[in-house]
Amino acid sequence: MTYLSVENLSKKYGLKTLFEGITFGISKGDKTALIAQNGTGKSTLLRILAGRETPDAGEVMVRNGIRIGLLEQEPELDDSMTINEFITHGSNEMVKVVRNYERAVEAQAENYSDSTQKAFDKALAEMDAKNAWDYEQRLQQILGHLDIHDLDQAISSLSGGQRKRVALAFVLLDEPDLLILDEPTNHLDVDMIEWLEAYLTKSTMTLLMVTHDRYFLDRVCNHIMEIEDGELYHHKGNYAYFLQKKEEREEVYATEVAKAGKLARKELEWMRRQPKARTTKSKSRIDAFYETEKKANSGKVKKEIKLEVGVSRIGGQVLELKHVNKSFDDLVILNDFEYSFNKGEKIGVIGKNGVGKSTFLKIITGEEPVDSGEVLTGQTIVYGHYKQQGIVIKESERVIDVIKEIAEVIQLSDGNTISASQFLEHFMFDSKMQYTPVAKLSGGEKRRLGLMLVLIKNPNFLILDEPTNDLDLITLEKLESFLADFGGCLIIVSHDRYFMDTLVDHYFVFEGDGVIRDFNGTYSEYRESIQLKEAEAVKAKAPKPEKSPDHSPAKDSSNSQKLSYNERREYKSLEREIEKLEEEKKAVSAEMNSGITDYEKLQELSLRFEEIKEELEQKELRWLELAERA
Repeated sequence: MTYLSVENLSKKYGLKTLFEGITFGISKGDKTALIAQNGTGKSTLLRILAGRETPDAGEVMVRNGIRIGLLEQEPELDDSMTINEFITHGSNEMVKVVRNYERAVEAQAENYSDSTQKAFDKALAEMDAKNAWDYEQRLQQILGHLDIHDLDQAISSLSGGQRKRVALAFVLLDEPDLLILDEPTNHLDVDMIEWLEAYLTKSTMTLLMVTHDRYFLDRVCNHIMEIEDGELYHHKGNYAYFLQKKEEREEVYATEVAKAGKLARKELEWMRRQPKARTTKSKSRIDAFYETEKKANSGKVKKEIKLEVGVSRIGGQVLELKHVNKSFDDLVILNDFEYSFNKGEKIGVIGKNGVGKSTFLKIITGEEPVDSGEVLTGQTIVYGHYKQQGIVIKESERVIDVIKEIAEVIQLSDGNTISASQFLEHFMFDSKMQYTPVAKLSGGEKRRLGLMLVLIKNPNFLILDEPTNDLDLITLEKLESFLADFGGCLIIVSHDRYFMDTLVDHYFVFEGDGVIRDFNGTYSEYRESIQLKEAEAVKAKAPKPEKSPDHSPAKDSSNSQKLSYNERREYKSLEREIEKLEEEKKAVSAEMNSGITDYEKLQELSLRFEEIKEELEQKELRWLELAERA
């Protein structure tokens, strides 16, 4: 059963075409993710589907009786209401059903008649049809999981993250037939994300969502729609399947363009023959030539972010925190915290919202004073702090002027320098966009600009607080690649589990009341350890049955020993080193077989080839040794 159909949908934003001629349908039970680059109109498309915005052309057809719920990226809530008033106000379909039933019960009790009985029967049937009997229970469950407790709090006093969670609670409680979610994991901590992930997986609601959280996408969605270069592609399956099919599609396309190029060159010679010969040419062959030429020239240069900024030199001392204490009234952030950072260290920071993660980052950079203790920063350290709320930029300023205020010339990782305009092009801001006011950028484009403002200073100690919010998946992959090879220190606070697992060596786990645990492993391993502890706690509380003495020999646990912190760093480093050596080996081999005649050069290449082979063998053996234990 098709819930929603879209036919030839188009939308422009000023002179910019967001999408054109898009046609698709959403069927009952689909759990669909929409993937596209920032600035291609994903949020605008969702608003059009929900009836909040009108297209320039095309049509959106919704099946009769189908209710659509929309969670926007930045929800607009009524500031005159309290949380309770907003969640239970009249536009919520479930609330209407419950209230209608309550009124029917009261009317029947006050004045029993045929009409009040009919009204009661109708209200009763609606309660059964909507399964609204457990509404209060679900209300408390959803609000509790989203950390919404003070229902008398005014909407006007809420932070951006709290507003998003209130809006999410409202749309989940309404249980629409088709639920549209725009970046639902933004502003949620990991516990909330995992709860929402499980909730939506079990739910029978039909879903359409935009999300950058790859674990969330992979586990919830069974259908992916991708918009690229104005074309719409469908992939039945999860994110891993989508990546596989996308790669296959791009390989096929590249092959077709290459073949068309060869054929076009051959046919061009035929087309250039003398006029006399041209009179005998087949019209169909001439037409075919122009089609082939068009295909050969159709290869589009993909716009991709290029992170090639320089990194300032790091001296012997990096950063040391000695007996640091910090609290706000009864909220203890740090309690006698000590740590000395090493060169190249990559640390993830995790913990529930409100335990002081952002405050900890500000203490490191000196933006927030400590109550007692010392924060010793090395003389060569240059901080780059990407904050959760982004960089405050004047909305009326043009993009190029924002960059030029900081630097006219920027140094890259290879030592070369480029202009501010060229630097913007590296971050996918073309010449037209550079002269666009900041106010007209999408949320993801503003985030990308904020990232530029941090990296432009060539920091060697990067602090990233929720850097993945609103960034598209293509930009995220490039950011991950850059950070994996980043030579400086890195601290990341993020709810994106995939992003963290890819990059960090170990975690600072903020457990509350100033307690910070250093966990050596990935986030997935951390969650496994928590679940194991919870299971052991449940088991310990259960009554223990009597059992006969066990005389079996104790198991040797040495084989299951986890990698140490330094070994884990070595393991991750080896993967990158092996990959680079493989690439160099291919390049050297190709040069040796290219027909080169210079004997000295051949000898030099041969020696290097043997060195690479030997180095690869050593590193692969060490990698296998560590992999078995990991």
